[in-house]
Amino acid sequence: MDHSADAFRTDLMTITRFVLNEQSKYPESRGDFTILLSHIVLGCKFVCSAVNKAGLAKLIGLAGETNVQASCQGEEQKKLDVLSNEVFVKALVSSGRTVTQIFLQCILVSEEDEEATFVESSLRGRYCVVFDPLDGSSNIDCGVSIGTIFGIYTVKDDGEPALDDVLQPGKNMVAAGYCMYGSSCTLVISTGGGVNGFTLDPSLGEFILTHPDIKIPKKGKIYSVNEGNAKNWDGPTAKYVEKCKFPKDGSSPKSLRYIGSMVADVHRTLLYGGIFLYPADKKSPNGKLRVLYEVFPMSFLMEQAGGQAFTGKQRALDLLPTNIHERSPIFLGSYDDVEEIIALYAAEEST
Repeated sequence: MDHSADAFRTDLMTITRFVLNEQSKYPESRGDFTILLSHIVLGCKFVCSAVNKAGLAKLIGLAGETNVQASCQGEEQKKLDVLSNEVFVKALVSSGRTVTQIFLQCILVSEEDEEATFVESSLRGRYCVVFDPLDGSSNIDCGVSIGTIFGIYTVKDDGEPALDDVLQPGKNMVAAGYCMYGSSCTLVISTGGGVNGFTLDPSLGEFILTHPDIKIPKKGKIYSVNEGNAKNWDGPTAKYVEKCKFPKDGSSPKSLRYIGSMVADVHRTLLYGGIFLYPADKKSPNGKLRVLYEVFPMSFLMEQAGGQAFTGKQRALDLLPTNIHERSPIFLGSYDDVEEIIALYAAEEST
């Protein structure tokens, strides 16, 4: 069989074609959102290339600065973190070579920047973008999968943009996704009508639809948590993990899988089912993951795939953040698995 013909197939669903098909469902669309997504895709391709040659280009190591979370976490910015942040800020602020030569967003919020970036008034558009340019960067040196997480809001009105345009509940997002840089480069995205996964074909330089209409299993066999923090957990989390390891109903115990890179752990959970936990504990009573650009986008994707996301107090997407780098506990994954931990928190609250 001649496989060379695969390179000339015209039936492949590229992400460009997919987004244009989605746009065609809305005759009133001006194409701004489509162009914005194309900028994000371009940023992902650039970062993927940088990650693949990071060691050769001496991009591994510390850049000598601390990011905005350093005072709480002691995180030092990796060189690749800095580069990735610059790539996405530039890709999102500028429309590059797009035909329309318009700019599409008002406000950018990045994990790496202490303050939100307000786009110059003459260049503003209708969208606010929140993103973690390189999640899991502590794993860069050892070659573990890392990724970019992003979410998109529309501005509330046509007035002067303000932080309130970003400080919205996650349920108001119009799109969210992540790009994972690992054995392959995988982009998973939802625009509110289900979840689809695309894999970068290096020979074409294009993302190809490989995981259409992703649905998370209703119940999974895997739990994902950093058990090194177990001594600091609250009662419901400790009880749930104990139940995973030593079920009393005669079922098989769940398997523990924890990579330490949220994109990689959530991606596996999305495809295979189960639950990802990053609870509050005595050391981090407000949780550790950032609401706007980690908790919300991943929760949006989970719900779109048929799962759930819970903070320990409420549905994650109902949370109203009060600052751009706010943190929260998070439990997300298969519907039935998250339902179990919701019940444990409800039981503790009623006692």
